[in-house]
Amino acid sequence: MMKISTKLMMLSTTIMSTLLVLSSENWFSMWMGLEINMLSFIPLMEESKNLMSSESKMIYFIIQSMASMMFLFMIMMNPLIMINENMINYLSMSMIILSMSMKIGMAPMHLWFINIMKKLKWNNCMLLMTWQSIAPLYIMSNTSNNIFMINTLAIMSALIGAIGGINQTSMKKIMAYSSINHLGWITTCIIYNNETWMKYLIIYSLMILILTNSFEKKSINFINQMNINMKTKTEKLMFIVMMLSLGGLPPFLGFLPKWLVIQSLINNECKMTIMILMMTSMITLFYYMRMIMPIIMMNNYINKWNMKSKNMKIMYMLNMMINMMLPITMIISMM
Repeated sequence: MMKISTKLMMLSTTIMSTLLVLSSENWFSMWMGLEINMLSFIPLMEESKNLMSSESKMIYFIIQSMASMMFLFMIMMNPLIMINENMINYLSMSMIILSMSMKIGMAPMHLWFINIMKKLKWNNCMLLMTWQSIAPLYIMSNTSNNIFMINTLAIMSALIGAIGGINQTSMKKIMAYSSINHLGWITTCIIYNNETWMKYLIIYSLMILILTNSFEKKSINFINQMNINMKTKTEKLMFIVMMLSLGGLPPFLGFLPKWLVIQSLINNECKMTIMILMMTSMITLFYYMRMIMPIIMMNNYINKWNMKSKNMKIMYMLNMMINMMLPITMIISMM
């Protein structure tokens, strides 16, 4: 088992490498930040006496290395890159977008992401879905001149993320497909409104943090464990609210970023993209509803030894407050 000091060091290096990418002035320092980020995240995937963690580390290393090599090759191919970044031609920009979409697991390069997610612990899944997407998305936002390519990748991710999660029973696989669907929404923001994707990612990360934390505490890995492991009515209500919020159902907080995306797409008259994104969002909401149906329909007896401590109740109250922020702010603004 890895020492806590080593884990803290690797976690701080992961954070610092992302900040290096965000504060970079040239492509080489961005590439260097991505490499440090990859090498510091791999030790965090370590689990004792688990062959699946070593396999997932190997897959992650190969995929990320391939994407980084593609990114570096495109930088080195164009000698004008160090003089003026606007001189980079259309082809190299397209290859940079492809390499970054491979890094974050966008469709059609998403299979490695699903494969790794099912083998990791919930804490690592949370990092992979949220923090590890920041640097590649930032690089993609700097190469948004190829609108057609980003749009195609976004629509494909939204469709595959929605359809892929329908027939799954593993919670980690469902969350992985859900993440791919949300990446489709986020990358759509990059083209039309460069600030919205950051807001979307912050709200999405907040929801994922609360969800993965509750999955970790309750040891939930499959759908059939939902009703068995959720004992109290407070836990059930929290989970129902979280899932509906993640699906983007009003009046919960998860609807706000999707609302902002739809607004920016309406302003740019992208009716077809809005239709596809909204339809895929309905499909994702269907499999979230399928997850919460056993909780709503089935009742179980609560024994005294199954009652949890007060610190969990504080977590549930915090979750309810966060998710009900949107209607409260709307009521205040209308007054």
